[in-house]
Formats: sequence, C-alpha cells, structure tokens
Amino acid sequence: MTTQPTPIVLDVDTGVDDACALLLAALHPALDLRAVSCVGGNAPVDDVVRNTLRVLETAGRTDVPVARGAERPLLATPVDARHVHGDDGMGDLGWPPARAAADPRHAVELLRDVCREAAAEGRPVTLVPLAPLTNIALLLRTHPDVAPGIAEIVFMGGAAAAGNATASAEFNVFHDPEAAAIALDAAADLGIPLTMYGLDVFYQPVVPAELADELVAVGGRGPAELGGSLIRFQNARFNRSASTMGDAGAVCVVIDRGGIHTEPLPLRVELAGHWSRGRTIVDRRDWSGDLAHDPHGEAPVRVDVALEVDGARYTRLWVDTLLGRVGER
Repeated sequence: MTTQPTPIVLDVDTGVDDACALLLAALHPALDLRAVSCVGGNAPVDDVVRNTLRVLETAGRTDVPVARGAERPLLATPVDARHVHGDDGMGDLGWPPARAAADPRHAVELLRDVCREAAAEGRPVTLVPLAPLTNIALLLRTHPDVAPGIAEIVFMGGAAAAGNATASAEFNVFHDPEAAAIALDAAADLGIPLTMYGLDVFYQPVVPAELADELVAVGGRGPAELGGSLIRFQNARFNRSASTMGDAGAVCVVIDRGGIHTEPLPLRVELAGHWSRGRTIVDRRDWSGDLAHDPHGEAPVRVDVALEVDGARYTRLWVDTLLGRVGER
C-alpha cells in the first residue's frame, strides 16, 4: 500500500464503472485527486460531464475541477454503450443533478495546466485514463512539455486475449483506435511508463449482491449508497448475483499495486484490420529466439500488461473505502 497520497488525475467517460472509480479516487486517503477530464465514450460527453459532477458532489469533492473534452473520436464514427450503462450513462438512478458547474477550460487545457503545476511542484501525477484515449492523445502530442508532470499512465483499455466491443477489440480502444495508438506512441516517445489494466483482469473484481445491499443500506444519498446502487443496476440489467466494479480496478492499482501481476510486453494497436480494428496486439513471444522472419519486428511501445489480479482484494479495498473503513483491517 502507498504511504503518502499519490497525486492522481482521472480521464473518464462516466459510465457506471467510471462512477465506481471516481468514488474510490475521491475518497481513498492514499490518493490526492487533482482533476477529472471528460470524453465521449460510454455516453455523450455532456452526459459524461453531468454524471461526473454528480459523483464528485456525492463524494463531497466539489473542489476537484471537472472539464469537458473531446466529444467524438479523432477519425472513427462515435458509438456509445448506453445499452450497458443506461440511457443517462449512469444507471438511470434518477439522482438530481449536481449544483457545481464544469471548469471553463477544455479538458486538454485542464490536463496541461495540472501536469505543468505538478512538474513545478516536483510531485508528478499518475494519469489514469478510464475511457477512449482521445483527450490523452491530444494532450501528449499538443503539449509534450507536460511529460515531466506525469509519473506514469495507468489506463483501462485493451486486452491481451479477447475483446468485448468485438471479438478482437476492447471498447475504449475500439471507440478511438487512432487516439490509442497515438497516446501510447507518444507516451513511449516521452518516456512515460505505461500500465495496461485490460479485459484480462477487468471482470475479476466483482461486488456480490449482499455487499451492494450493505452499501445501499447506509443511505443518505452518500457515496456508499451510490456505489451499491450502481452494482444493483448492473445485477438487474444482466440478471447477475454479482457485478464487476470495472474501471475502479485501475484506481486500485495506484493504491495497491501488489494486487496485480504484470509483464512488460511489446504492444501495437491494430488500425487497419477488417475483423481486428482496435485490437491491442500484445506480443507474448520469447524474443530471445530467432524471429527474423517477422517483417514487423518488435513493437516500439512496451507496456506493463496486467495479466492476473487478486479480485477479492480489490473488491474489499473498494467496499471498505466507500464504507469509511480504510485502515480498520
């Protein structure tokens, strides 16, 4: 576990599981949430901003600036995932809108300013994108001087094995594969370490119905009730007895990296394949052998890919945080 608060910035497309991640980042004492940038993905970007402000107000964190970013992919046709997240993008819970307003800056400007300030302070932020990487691609290519202000990027996206948006591609990368390729290439160019929390581990930290009920029972329209209600929504929508906390697992990585096993592996994003567009091609071959017949060679981007996770450990971390029990166990 970390011993000092880690400066952290989230990039989101809130989203049921983004909301779970926001609650954790806003409440856990090991994290110093500096800002949240929004991008179109699970829902249209204006819905994302509204949902994000709602979550942060519920968590008592109206001090955290929230900015509207890219409303569509760089090249691809926009899609959303309201069939998963509800018509409003956050479980159709009917909670009232937040009183707070978004920051007037564009998300890329907010990210730029926060990273520059972090560099000046000598406390670089951990950037945690939980959404299509459109804002991050724009940031790193437009303002490469922010690199000293970024300690690492821990992103939810991609997969070493199967996809979910298609048989090959995970949704965040599928939504804007050009942005994913640009963002990862730019991070490698700028020397920013990368960790991929992808579908290989995404579904394993699950919250059982009884724990969701315990959270909801806290009441008061607070973070525990919201988190439990989001899990209940997923259970009802997909007829399950337990549901993933999804993107919150990537935030758990920042708090407790011992909960995952990663391997540094070469990675490319497929941009042209008819069946495989948006696939993260994770190269798990043994490069000590003779692979000279491969015309592509080794990918220039190397990422710490999460391949195993202690799901129960991360679930407990999330639930304890929402119940205010961190440090009791």
